[in-house]
Amino acid sequence: MAKASRTKPKLTSLTDIYAFFRKNQTPITFLSPTPYNILGLGRWINKFEYINFFDSFDGTHPKIVVPREHGPHEFRSIEDVNNYLLRHKEVRAKLKERGPGYLLLVMFDEETEALAKELGQKIALPPAKLRKHIDSKITTTKLGNAAGIPSAPNTMGRAKSFRELMKLASSARLGDDLVVQTPYGDSGRTTFFIKSEADWKKNEDDLVKEQLKVMRRINHLPGTVEAVATKHGTLVGPLQTDITGFAEVTPYKGGWCGNDVFTGGLEKERKAVLRMAQKLGDQLYKTGYKGAFCMDFLIDTDTSKVYLGEINPRISGASPMTNLITSTYGGCPIYMFHMLEYMDVDWELDLSKVQQRWAEFDNWSQLILKYPVDQVEMITKAPASGIWRMTPSGDASLVRKSIDWFLVSGEDEAFYLRVYTAGDYRYHGADMGILVSRGRFQTDDRKLTDRAKQWVNAIYKHFDAVPVSASSAPMPPPLHDTNKMF
Repeated sequence: MAKASRTKPKLTSLTDIYAFFRKNQTPITFLSPTPYNILGLGRWINKFEYINFFDSFDGTHPKIVVPREHGPHEFRSIEDVNNYLLRHKEVRAKLKERGPGYLLLVMFDEETEALAKELGQKIALPPAKLRKHIDSKITTTKLGNAAGIPSAPNTMGRAKSFRELMKLASSARLGDDLVVQTPYGDSGRTTFFIKSEADWKKNEDDLVKEQLKVMRRINHLPGTVEAVATKHGTLVGPLQTDITGFAEVTPYKGGWCGNDVFTGGLEKERKAVLRMAQKLGDQLYKTGYKGAFCMDFLIDTDTSKVYLGEINPRISGASPMTNLITSTYGGCPIYMFHMLEYMDVDWELDLSKVQQRWAEFDNWSQLILKYPVDQVEMITKAPASGIWRMTPSGDASLVRKSIDWFLVSGEDEAFYLRVYTAGDYRYHGADMGILVSRGRFQTDDRKLTDRAKQWVNAIYKHFDAVPVSASSAPMPPPLHDTNKMF
């Protein structure tokens, strides 16, 4: 008699999903410069580990592996770091020891895919080629149009001169105060504000060779929301407003440097963003894209209209806040549903009920500390990762070691994740670390709060560094390069 085939049971409840991940025996590894983007997800998933370049926890995090031996290297992107790690003998030995499994990454390319395959690892994300295609701001606009999602008034084309740019703008009745974007780039590095020929001349080298998205400049509140496109629909995380362009935190004009997640206000806009993200996720799924993505949006503060901004087809800088809210308040981190799309499991769930679980939450904020000084220095002392407490005088001290931000108890506390430490170099635009705290770091009228400024100053006080000579200083990546570490 033939043996009956054993079929895996379908997961039809959150209890089933929790049990599946608790009993999981397939290795899942987050490989990135730091654990920042999905720090804490290992609480929920068995056989989950991190492989990082920077040792943010000085070897004390039980799920983080950092190679100890380092030869000469020069990184210009996250992809460079990840490919270096996948070629590193210690990382290769670790992955072979763990066995075939899944890799999660923020950024990767075709080389990363080849290295992962060589090591018996499946990348639990859409292919690099598809991600690259969707990442274009030109493609974003077209996808939004196909899904019935409006973008801010815009036109697309090429311009070899200021006159040609204005001709483009005039044809679409965009006025003469413009926002111009090239297809690829983030954190404000490829967004240009042009209202005069002088503005054009200052940036023309970056513009004349590219297809451009030309938009009317509007008074707006920028924000982002993360979502997961699945076979059963699109799950959407909490609305986050962007913290951008503050000189205390970033040297990039208009550059992203954090997020506020808060309740109260913007109720109409929240519903509009939710609908937009769901429609966009469903449209992405039709293209073959599945899993996590980040949707940037703009709220026109004069009309309250909500527009599509960009699509970031990846785990993103918004992921920490998304996972914090969905796991802490909804008891169900959204990235579990991302993994369900890539693992060998049958599942079906009413996602509208899951969506409702994180409708109520407390206010949280994060700040990304990019070194604002145009100077290369060698760090001699750096603050440790953990939970810090602010005194009334504006000083901060480490009060307890912690491996993530879930135990921050009040607005006088913040979790600091260190990136660069003693022996490393800090330079203009370098990602020094992340601050996560309860409450808001930005006011309703988009000003950095005094509390946020205090935290930035307090953390930087705990760094010591010495200048280095021009001859011995490492060459920092150009400001327009993708030199971020998250």
